[in-house]
Amino acid sequence: MKASKKKLGADHPHTLTSISNLASTFWDQGRWDAAENLLVQVMETRKKKLGADHPGTLVSMSNLASTFWDQGRWDAAEELFVQVMETRKKKPGTDHPDTLKSMNNLAFMWKGTGRETEAIRLMEECIQSRTFVLGPNHPDTISSCTALVAWKAEQEDVVLSAQSTEDG
Repeated sequence: MKASKKKLGADHPHTLTSISNLASTFWDQGRWDAAENLLVQVMETRKKKLGADHPGTLVSMSNLASTFWDQGRWDAAEELFVQVMETRKKKPGTDHPDTLKSMNNLAFMWKGTGRETEAIRLMEECIQSRTFVLGPNHPDTISSCTALVAWKAEQEDVVLSAQSTEDG
């Protein structure tokens, strides 16, 4: 990263990739603050150089949202996840695999913060589009379906538990 900065400049695409890779290493180590600092730097630079709706910028934003999620900063994570998803819906489009990945990520975030109904609704929409675009046997479609089945089973268990408490 330091060599890339020195030789190519701080805003060169290869340098930004090196910075992102270091952020990923920090993220894997649970060093959220260090990862966040680098991801913000990459995101801001990509926004300036490439634009807010460029795929590279959106990947940076999504990575930063994931870091916020791991830090327990739910509101900041949600804001970025929604922004990435909405931007991707406009460009490259509603049924693009990257847009569907964003929907999947946001659904998981909502599920993790106790917003089961919204998470299930969004995941159902994601699965419908993934099935159409990628096919029913694509690993991403299967993964989303597996999650949705588990989420619905959890909801059913909660309902049954509440009913047995009332009956008991």
